[in-house]
Amino acid sequence: MSQPRLDQIDRRILHELGKDGRISNAQLAQRIGLSPSPCWQRVRRLEQQGVITNYCAILDQVKLGAAEIVMIEIVLERHDDETLETFGNRMQKMPEVLEVHLTTGEYDYLIKVAVDGTRGYEEFLRRKLYHVPGIRHSRSSFVLRTLKDVQAYLPED
Repeated sequence: MSQPRLDQIDRRILHELGKDGRISNAQLAQRIGLSPSPCWQRVRRLEQQGVITNYCAILDQVKLGAAEIVMIEIVLERHDDETLETFGNRMQKMPEVLEVHLTTGEYDYLIKVAVDGTRGYEEFLRRKLYHVPGIRHSRSSFVLRTLKDVQAYLPED
């Protein structure tokens, strides 16, 4: 599938929506220097092309009671279809799991988990992760501070 051609106006729209996904069409049009109708048409085209895939709220994990983020590297026992499918399905069902990435290298997966401190982490391991069949080994690191957190990268032309 070919990549859609993005001009500078499309890029400015994406940049503004990346900063504030709730911006009104009128405000967006004003910021990028278009009238509202062509701005709305461009946003709809970007959605239809799949460049914009979703809009979401960024939640404050501290206020929700799961302030600690843990990155967990996972090694599976086997790499057959059944093991991979089971692992993926189980990860989808765990609300604490924020991201799951199939990776190259020493570990098969990198998962990002939100927990409530070390006790919450222990509970997650003992009650959930360790019950997933097919996991041979895991290694965890607590995130001490996040220096950058963006949802997408917009390559230059």
